[in-house]
Amino acid sequence: MNIKLKILFSMLIITALIFGFIHIYFPAENYSFERLHIFLFNLCTGGTILLYYTQGRVKTSKTIKFFFLCSLIYAFSAFFKLYSITILISIPLFVLVEKIRIEKFSLIPIQFISSKEPVSEKFHQASLLCLSTGIVMASLVILNNEYFKFVTMEKLTLNTFFLGFSFPLSLITLSLVFSMLKKIEGSSARIIMDVCFWTITLEVIIFFVFILFEKFIPQIFVTAALFTAVIMVFLLYTNFADKIQQKLFLTSGIGFLILTAISGIVYICIQMSDGYDPQKIKWLLHMHVFASLYGWNLCGLSIICRFDDFPIRLHSVTVICIHWLTVIVLAPLGVFYGWFAIFAIIGYSFITLTLFFSSNKRKITHE
Repeated sequence: MNIKLKILFSMLIITALIFGFIHIYFPAENYSFERLHIFLFNLCTGGTILLYYTQGRVKTSKTIKFFFLCSLIYAFSAFFKLYSITILISIPLFVLVEKIRIEKFSLIPIQFISSKEPVSEKFHQASLLCLSTGIVMASLVILNNEYFKFVTMEKLTLNTFFLGFSFPLSLITLSLVFSMLKKIEGSSARIIMDVCFWTITLEVIIFFVFILFEKFIPQIFVTAALFTAVIMVFLLYTNFADKIQQKLFLTSGIGFLILTAISGIVYICIQMSDGYDPQKIKWLLHMHVFASLYGWNLCGLSIICRFDDFPIRLHSVTVICIHWLTVIVLAPLGVFYGWFAIFAIIGYSFITLTLFFSSNKRKITHE
């Protein structure tokens, strides 16, 4: 990836984090800065990187550039509640994602049921399908909530569905994880890999349905299944993936993913308790979101952007420790206390710029 794209994406990621805290200093009752926080990271940056990675070209194609432009229009129209524009721009966004997916794979995702298709490719195509489906679902929710009012549900909100744009990034990161496990594709472990694929992709969809219908007990079972699948992925990855620098970053990323699974189970259990007060555990929800977006997903996006550069010149363990401190401690506290937000932005800027721009001129040894 060329330097201009790295500058663009790193600045957007940092800007996205800033919008996650801006309500502390500039409160606005009519506008949700969380939407820009989510869109700039997941759709504008993450979606564009996903499509760029799928095409596998050195130069950015016109299709990618058009998608990026449309994603910005989508983000700001949704933020300013110009929903007619949001719905209209959803059409080219969906078409562009599906165009690239079909060129890479096929119209009907028959690869999902093929035992010959690498699991990493299954996750890759699932990521693209999740992105295009998310665009459609968000548009349907806008039509329902703002115009037709066919369905009335407490959880059927735009912000709930907008969070779904993080799923494609999670799936493409899992694709990277499984791409380093190709040497066991032909072994008995292949069955476990396929189980992980179906468990993660289907359970995420099922879990989302249970959230909409506020079914807490089924949510716990689904989350427990997801947690088990993630642990299986972690064991496969730590035992069979090649010992390269990317592995250290992705192992840290899987750690963030395990944390989100645990925090999700804890959050659901607290919701079921008699003395449940959403304000008292807001910090837990924010930690869950930051660990997912700026922990797990950033690990995947940074590796895609630096894919041809590894090993890169940085002290991996140090960066990973600062990453965890920023995402798990500083960022969640920053939502409530302005000074922590400043430290979180500084820490995250250091991490992002280090991951995107560290030199690759020196070989790195791993202890």
